[in-house]
Amino acid sequence: MQTFWKVFSIVFVAELGDKTQLATLLFAGQKNVNPCLVFAGSAAAFVLAAGIGTLAGGWIGRHVSPERLRWIAGL
Repeated sequence: MQTFWKVFSIVFVAELGDKTQLATLLFAGQKNVNPCLVFAGSAAAFVLAAGIGTLAGGWIGRHVSPERLRWIAGL
């Protein structure tokens, strides 16, 4: 559970006020728009994007050394 809470808190803080959240706010603020559908679409898109990142990270972690990953991340 420690990993879950670490990832949750970092991603939550990183996502606050970003362009995705602002776009969601603008969509939800339109007339004749169901905010529940805006939430569902936004949440589904984020889950898909996070899934792609997780799968890619798992694959990269098996094929690239941790030292090289730190170097790439530093760039």
